[in-house]
Amino acid sequence: MDAAFKTTGSKWLLPVSEYFGFPLDQVNFLACQLFGLAAAFWFRLYLSPSHASPLVRHAVATLLGITFVIFCFGWYSAHLLTVVLSSYLIIIKADINNVHRYSMVMAMGYLTVCQISRVFIFNYGILSTDFSGPLMIVTQKITTLAFQLHDGKTKDAQIYMHTNRPSLTEYLSYNLNFLSVLVGPCNNYKDYVDFIEGRHIRRRLSQHSGTCNGQNGYDKMPDPSPVSAVCHKLLVCCGCMLFFLIVTRSLPISYNADTDFVSHAPFLTRLTYAFFSIQAARPKFYFAWTLADAINNGAGYGFKGIDENGKPSWDLICNLNIWGIETATSFKTFIDNWNIQTGVWLKTVCYDRAPRYRVELTFILSALWHGVYPGYYFTFITAIPITMAARAIRKNFRHHFLCSRGVKLVYDIITWAATQLAICYTVMPFLLLAVEPTMVYYRYVIYPLLHIILNRHPTSAMPSLQVDEGRSFYILIFQISENISL
Repeated sequence: MDAAFKTTGSKWLLPVSEYFGFPLDQVNFLACQLFGLAAAFWFRLYLSPSHASPLVRHAVATLLGITFVIFCFGWYSAHLLTVVLSSYLIIIKADINNVHRYSMVMAMGYLTVCQISRVFIFNYGILSTDFSGPLMIVTQKITTLAFQLHDGKTKDAQIYMHTNRPSLTEYLSYNLNFLSVLVGPCNNYKDYVDFIEGRHIRRRLSQHSGTCNGQNGYDKMPDPSPVSAVCHKLLVCCGCMLFFLIVTRSLPISYNADTDFVSHAPFLTRLTYAFFSIQAARPKFYFAWTLADAINNGAGYGFKGIDENGKPSWDLICNLNIWGIETATSFKTFIDNWNIQTGVWLKTVCYDRAPRYRVELTFILSALWHGVYPGYYFTFITAIPITMAARAIRKNFRHHFLCSRGVKLVYDIITWAATQLAICYTVMPFLLLAVEPTMVYYRYVIYPLLHIILNRHPTSAMPSLQVDEGRSFYILIFQISENISL
């Protein structure tokens, strides 16, 4: 059997995988998500809080989630059960003042060990759909709840702080429910329990009514249907899938490090291909996150409230803003609209709590959470000076370009192009994964660009990246980050 069609999970769909030419692990994942979408509507209509008790809803959501991970990952799903049960022991046994520390060390430590074994023992340099994805989501949920439990006992009570430890049934359901077990997103425990117990939409409507002095009647209206929101998100998924099949597969990221291409193609050709191949790599993430959001909405989860136009919004746990990503005029704007719930998690457990070096520690935690591929560390470590430079320059210069609409439009176009250039620089190692292709990309695409912008050396005199040049190379990286973050 070809390596592309191997999987640790079920092989029932192998004929489908071979017929369409997709890896079996991706076929299994898509099949579970589509089944999950149908199950979500059944869950909302026939297992609603008015028809079933919270215990039944917790149990069904958990059993379906465990079935999905076993189908997709086989015995590797035992890793998820192990980390969830171990974390529950910490939740119920540990002192509340330290429960967040113990949970973070255990969950991140277990995730890192699994990432090391997966990457360096099984498939170094190959991005696959495996158990590490669900394990990353579970890690977020475990640590989110642990920090909220700690905060509920040590700080003034707020909406997402908890004072009561969950039961085993609730904890398993929160971490392993079929709505988010495969691709997330991470969500708040209180929101999830409200959803299971039938308070989710009512609470959101009452909160909106409270902001309007109770005069709009939203708290008395029937529960809004998610069908329209789900249909819209499924249309987005179809568009992303078509784009992936037609465009993305014809612009492989690996070609940016192809030695024949980078050594013979003109510099502008290499840079143009890097730009368009990174643009083309996004729709697969758009597809996965939007489908996951639609599944949650189909079950009646994810209601945010009434928007400014008086219409129901189902974006409470939305994980991306496609328009915000594609039109981002700063590195921070791009990050804020990409993998939104992971950004919320990083802010909650790291950025808001770090006494100093907040940006640096947050990016390092993000790299560690993503895995142990060197490309992740190239991306997140080099993103640190870019983010800091972008902040400083935006604060000091942006207000000079707000004098008229035309001037601001020119500024937005320039900063959009600069942001895309910064994304090409920082994100490419994340997609290339390994050291060797990353260094090839830096040598033949980024290093000449540094010389062009800084006017240090002609591109034809490009030196090789030897160890003794490493320090000057990273000095150049920092300097270019200041230029391209405008």
